[in-house]
Amino acid sequence: MKWTLMVMVSASMFFSCKKDEDKPSGCEISKANLTGSYKLTALEYKQSASAQPVNYLQYMEDCEKDNILVLGNDGNYENRDAGTVCSSHEVEKGTWDVEGHTININGVLQHGIITSYDCKTLICYVENGITQGDRMTYTLVKQ
Repeated sequence: MKWTLMVMVSASMFFSCKKDEDKPSGCEISKANLTGSYKLTALEYKQSASAQPVNYLQYMEDCEKDNILVLGNDGNYENRDAGTVCSSHEVEKGTWDVEGHTININGVLQHGIITSYDCKTLICYVENGITQGDRMTYTLVKQ
């Protein structure tokens, strides 16, 4: 009798528990998933961990703020002058790669640590870029 009661209680607990839903697939950090066109929507600089953040987009030329960064699946990138065209509007080209949570876009972003990626918005930062202890945080939105 005790054995039957134990089995019934265990079975009811097992079947009443909801399975946690898996996170949506396809948002893992990989070259295949990061491939695409991005626009820089936020650029924040902190001189130290305790410093107030500074909006660095305000220091960029208007013609630079609307550029599109295209990460190709072949490991090449292009930084295209879109919208308002700068006077020297040549397309910047180079290579890019991602390893774990580190993204390298040669000439644009070196040793960027990816903190968030939801298949649409990529947030990463670079430390010690201007001075020891600083952090520049980039927010790029897939177009």
